[in-house]
Amino acid sequence: MLYNPIFQNREVAGEKLAELIRTQLNKQAAESGLKPSPIVYALPRGGLPVALPVARLLDCPLKIEVAKKITHPRNEELAIGAVTASGSVIWSNNRIFRFRFDSREKRQASLNLAMDCAKSLETQLSRACSQVSAEGATIILIDDGIATGMTIAAAATALRKLNPAQIWLCTPVLPQKLIPWLHKWGEQIIALATPESFLSVSNFYVEFPQIETEEALRYIEQQSVITGSKE
Repeated sequence: MLYNPIFQNREVAGEKLAELIRTQLNKQAAESGLKPSPIVYALPRGGLPVALPVARLLDCPLKIEVAKKITHPRNEELAIGAVTASGSVIWSNNRIFRFRFDSREKRQASLNLAMDCAKSLETQLSRACSQVSAEGATIILIDDGIATGMTIAAAATALRKLNPAQIWLCTPVLPQKLIPWLHKWGEQIIALATPESFLSVSNFYVEFPQIETEEALRYIEQQSVITGSKE
């Protein structure tokens, strides 16, 4: 099946997403009479180019929450779950993937490998993040696209432990059918496009390069300099 790209690149998608998020925040503030205190969290590395324009428009800190896919022991292309650096885990609800073809020991090995990767990336990127408390804040959790929802659900589970007021799951594109399930993990689900037919996030972008760690650091540092200068 052929897909027509919707977005030129992650940055352009982030600028459009930022406007939509700001509109929703303003609407909530008008209805509640309370000014929200947003903090943008990106799922690195691909979520950072999308998240930076959002943090800039909202004039708030940009932080990260690392989650990695847990791959099937016999097929590295098949995700059976996701785990964060802190150990929050979401497993696929497909029992065939989880139990039929792999032993408990192999699943644990796959989980440990994914968690080690998440910890390594978090160690490399977290030093550039602003040190701010998420307690009572509105967490704006962003990825460049949501295909299965497992990584962003794992990230939301970890962030819930920080006692925020709300968690919003935000992305340029996600499958329409996933929205009800995502509401288990976030109070608000915000997306620019929700196609019924969905194979891969990359299909919806003209440009979708891999983001290297050094580039990811630069995205974080750009916003850290802005927010840090106001302290």
